[in-house]
Amino acid sequence: VQLQASGGGLVQAGGSLRLSCAASGHTFSMLVMAWFRQAPGKEREFVAAISYSGGVTQYADSVKGRFTISRDNGQNTLALQMNSLKAEDTAVYSCAASLKGWGRFAEYDFWGQGTQVTVSS
Repeated sequence: VQLQASGGGLVQAGGSLRLSCAASGHTFSMLVMAWFRQAPGKEREFVAAISYSGGVTQYADSVKGRFTISRDNGQNTLALQMNSLKAEDTAVYSCAASLKGWGRFAEYDFWGQGTQVTVSS
């Protein structure tokens, strides 16, 4: 499975960004998908996950109500709409795919290369 994330950039606090992740090499609808992020000097942390069909989602408490994860199984794409961005959201965001697991504690088998999100305060 190949994952290609895009859409990062520089935005002011309070602004919005939409990340995308294009997947190939596997039946997309059979993958649980998620977003993770890693800030400088910090461990990677879970952001959000979405089930095979998109009907179930899970979010980290720090982004709940501000971020929305979605997927388009027809286009093999995953998205993360990020609103009301804060300086502490600054990180490299990566998309990930799991063949068997679900949610923040799943084992993710495939990872994209990451896209930088920088929020200026």
